[in-house]
Amino acid sequence: MESLFAFIKQMTTLSDESQDALAAVVRRMDLPKGNRLLRPGAVCHYLYFIEKGLTRTWYLKDGKDVTDWISAEGSFAVSIISFLTRQPDRRGIELLEDSTFQAIAYTDLENLYRQYHDIDRLGRLLLSHGIIQLQQRFDDLHFATAQQRYQQLITTNPSLVNRVPLGMIASFLGITQETLSRIRAQHSGF
Repeated sequence: MESLFAFIKQMTTLSDESQDALAAVVRRMDLPKGNRLLRPGAVCHYLYFIEKGLTRTWYLKDGKDVTDWISAEGSFAVSIISFLTRQPDRRGIELLEDSTFQAIAYTDLENLYRQYHDIDRLGRLLLSHGIIQLQQRFDDLHFATAQQRYQQLITTNPSLVNRVPLGMIASFLGITQETLSRIRAQHSGF
């Protein structure tokens, strides 16, 4: 289990005063599997750092459930569009396991940005990190083969294969469940 503050230390250094101010607004949450952090059509009011557990971000397209993102320990779950624009998003975020989060409200974060230069810098670093992740995902979906996308998933997040239903993994990889089954069979040498 990685705490939010251990994650932040990997990115930048905060002053003691900034750490205390941030700690004062972080809310710890323990929620059961199946809980929805965000319902489609709602505004995302929190940035969730996952200490323990697993979430998926999803949406409906032509009546089909599509997994857009999977977040595990040591990462964030958020509808970035909704969080930043304060507008409703078509995406939802649900828990795939019992989970523990450290949540920060949008209004609290904005206040901290105005008061503490190092927290404002942290926000820019987190946003840059998120943009890089999104670009990598975009590139994977557009330029990598299904086999390469699966290989990337098991290289970077091997535990997800055992923790996430295969239909959701296939959707996340942008392939059918049948294609995923063939790739898995080839990968295991059968």
